[in-house]
Amino acid sequence: MAVVEVHNIEGKPVAQVDLPDAVFNVPVKPHVLHTVVTMQLANRRSANPKVKHRGDVAGSTRKLYKQKGTGRARRGDIKSPLLRGGGVIFGPDGRLYTRQLPKKVRQLALKMALSSKLQDRALMVVDRFDIDPIKTKTFVTAIKALNLKSALIVTEAKHETLERSSRNVPDVKVLRSEGLNVYDVLKYDTLVLLQPAIKTIEERLIP
Repeated sequence: MAVVEVHNIEGKPVAQVDLPDAVFNVPVKPHVLHTVVTMQLANRRSANPKVKHRGDVAGSTRKLYKQKGTGRARRGDIKSPLLRGGGVIFGPDGRLYTRQLPKKVRQLALKMALSSKLQDRALMVVDRFDIDPIKTKTFVTAIKALNLKSALIVTEAKHETLERSSRNVPDVKVLRSEGLNVYDVLKYDTLVLLQPAIKTIEERLIP
C-alpha cells in the first residue's frame, strides 16, 4: 500500500494514511482512459433535431375523398406532407450520441485515473474541510494554504458548506465520491481527497 501524508486545511501534515493498491496502484493504459472519457463527453451531447415524417404523424389513414370525379388533386390521407399538419419531407431524423461501456471497464478506468494522479504526485489527502459559516473568502484562504490552483475536491457525502463556499471559485470543483468519474479526475491538475472519502471510494471500486 502507498502511504500518503494527510494535511489539514492550513497545509500542515498531521498524519499518514494507507491507500489500497487495488484502487491506487493499477497499471495505467491511456487507450482505456481515452475510451471512457470519449464516452462521457459523447453522453453529454444533445441529440440532433428530429422531425415527424408521414408515418410518425398522428392521424387517420382514411382516404380523404374518392380518387376520381372531384376535379381535385388525388389525396391520400390527412398525414400527407402537402397538407397542413402533415409529415415533413427530407427533415432530419435526429441522432443520439450516447455510448455505453461495460461496468468493469468504467471501474477499471477510474482506478487508472486515480493511480495516475498518485504516480504524478498530484494527489492530496486532507483530514477535513470545515468551513463555517458559508464563505467564499474562507475557502479561498484554505485553497491558497494548500497551494492549489486547479483542483477536484472529493467528499464522502453531501458537504453543503464546502460546496456552496466553492461554487464561485474558478478551476475548483467539489464532487461527492458517488459521482467520481474519469473525466473530472483527469481534467483538474490536483485531486484532493477528504480522508473519509477514501473508504467510500474503496467500497465502490472493490467488490
